[in-house]
Amino acid sequence: MAKGNVDFFNDTGGYGFISTEDADDDVFFHMEDVGGEDLEEGTEIEFDIEQAPKGPRATNVTRL
Repeated sequence: MAKGNVDFFNDTGGYGFISTEDADDDVFFHMEDVGGEDLEEGTEIEFDIEQAPKGPRATNVTRL
């Protein structure tokens, strides 16, 4: 699993981006991939990366 920090989160849209050393670009995530309450910018998380049509997407997101 990769580790990173929430770089941006749009609570209205329920999506955001994760900065990580494991990917060249920020990794997209959607709240449907996260259990529990909304994430905040700066939250440290662990996740898997899958290749989606628009670029890397985080799955199995968990807070550390």
